[in-house]
Amino acid sequence: MEKTLRTALLGGGTIAQLVLEQARAGELAGIDIAGVAGRSRHSSGAALARKFDVPYVVGREALLALQPQVVVEAASHDAVREHLVPLLRAGASVIVLSVGALTDDRLRKEAEAAAGRSGALFYVPSGGIGGLDALRTACLAGVDEVSIQVAKPPVAWQGIPYVEALGLAVLSLAGIGWDRTRLKVVADPALTLNTHTIRVRGRSGNFSVVLENVPAPENPKTSWLACYSAIAALKSLQGRVRFGT
Repeated sequence: MEKTLRTALLGGGTIAQLVLEQARAGELAGIDIAGVAGRSRHSSGAALARKFDVPYVVGREALLALQPQVVVEAASHDAVREHLVPLLRAGASVIVLSVGALTDDRLRKEAEAAAGRSGALFYVPSGGIGGLDALRTACLAGVDEVSIQVAKPPVAWQGIPYVEALGLAVLSLAGIGWDRTRLKVVADPALTLNTHTIRVRGRSGNFSVVLENVPAPENPKTSWLACYSAIAALKSLQGRVRFGT
């Protein structure tokens, strides 16, 4: 019999709603949603928790009181900065969706150290991009060049932190670092899809990946694929079979 993975959601936006919808529909076998955590009683997560009849809590102590084995962070860079390391230190694994916060080398290293000491998993899923398994493998042989072009309609760029919108954060972390990863940004009014073009050149060969992502229905700044990446991450933690590197 599969063990139940007790899971809490940090944040009450599009990704949290998708996880709750999937759980209600029975698509997350073995995943028990312990509750939703937010910044205040008036945060969007409070209404979301009521809608799906799950507990809503405010603050990290209350979140940990839910005794989650895994926390899905889908809130903000500030939430990552405030909660990631303490959650890992407390033994809760964390799936980080607001990856741009990890451009802070000190924060990332503290998180890695906390995970190493507690045994919790510090998990950064691929979000709205692909090819990370091939990139990580290619890096073992040696990679000379990594580039990413991100093209979106102008509305999808409004108010988005630089690295978060680009897929640059997770690509750099999985690959050859910030300084060596090249970036091109395109705002095209004719586009309806958020398009990422990734190119890698190295000793094991060259490859290109093009993703034309449908924007999330309620949030055009986020790719639908990025939202489902959280679902895939949860299923990966619960499952005992792995595909891909």
